[in-house]
Amino acid sequence: MSSLAIKHGAINLGQGFPNFDGPDFVKEAAIQAIRDGNNQYARGYGVPDLNSAVAHRFKKDSGLTVDPEKEVTVTSGCTEAIAATILGLINPGDEVIVFAPFYDSYEATLSMAGANIKCVTLKPPNFAVPIDELKSLVTKNTRAILMNTPHNPTGKMFTRQELDEIASLCIENDVLVFSDEVYDKLAFEMDHISIASLPGMYERTVTLNSLGKTFSLTGWKIGWAIAPPHLTWGVRQAHSYLTFATSTPMQYAAAAALRAPDSYYEELRRDYNSKKNILVEGLKSVGFTVYPSSGTYFVVVDHTKFGMENDVAFCEYLIKEVGVVAIPTSVFYLNPEEGKNLVRFTFCKDEGTLISAVERMKEKLLKK
Repeated sequence: MSSLAIKHGAINLGQGFPNFDGPDFVKEAAIQAIRDGNNQYARGYGVPDLNSAVAHRFKKDSGLTVDPEKEVTVTSGCTEAIAATILGLINPGDEVIVFAPFYDSYEATLSMAGANIKCVTLKPPNFAVPIDELKSLVTKNTRAILMNTPHNPTGKMFTRQELDEIASLCIENDVLVFSDEVYDKLAFEMDHISIASLPGMYERTVTLNSLGKTFSLTGWKIGWAIAPPHLTWGVRQAHSYLTFATSTPMQYAAAAALRAPDSYYEELRRDYNSKKNILVEGLKSVGFTVYPSSGTYFVVVDHTKFGMENDVAFCEYLIKEVGVVAIPTSVFYLNPEEGKNLVRFTFCKDEGTLISAVERMKEKLLKK
């Protein structure tokens, strides 16, 4: 979609990367690390300063104390953390439950591991977890549940009640949880809860996160996995043969970023909430059915009012005839038919870009 955006001069509200830069203090820390000579291979599981910063931030956010040397593994982005977790802890034939729609690397990496993928679909308008359906999928072969909160692409945040239900199910059936929490600082409607912080869950949870979304530095690819030692062992075994180590100077800069004051995160949420309001109100004024987004920088809409056959056809029309890019959500489902009525927009763009995109849609789509 990004290449089509360039070809047609379209405004890219598709792929989830900001069109503005990260904070100067983090970039300056990277420059200083380079000048200080931190330019050779880093320790495989992370430079000590970053491991400590991740552990400190996790304690502040979740209340959990973790050992930065034994329970934190730095990776080349969260996508690699996901891959290392799956490849290190899932054996061929293991059942893994995912919630559709889902980030597309989940299915690909689970397939690489030879997993048997089971799927629970979250449905509009509120994308609530169908707990009874989830329970029905758990068998003696279920190894893990892979979840994402705040949730890409829907913007859903798993509620405390849903997390409690999932936790009880996992404890009762000795199931692991792989929890992708890269949007944890972009929580607008409720506080983010790490499932690892619930009673009895840390010992069976790998918590996955990254720098890119929170600090608008997606190209740096700094991620991490937090897990008890018996799970960290598997993550590190896979990690050592995926990337071995992650960019050394960027790790030092990431450590500086994670020590940012709380005011940074408060301003981040205020800024993104303002962007979200511009896009959501604009999409509603154009005529989309807009579903609630409690977190992330994404919003999902129903496009069917505009008469296109499916989400792919609508997104192609939107690029070529309207000049705006969205993502067809069918790519986030095991069964693409389940996503054919929905498309995803992102609001991780400057306000002028969002306003221009809304104006283009009003000009073209209101005539349909």
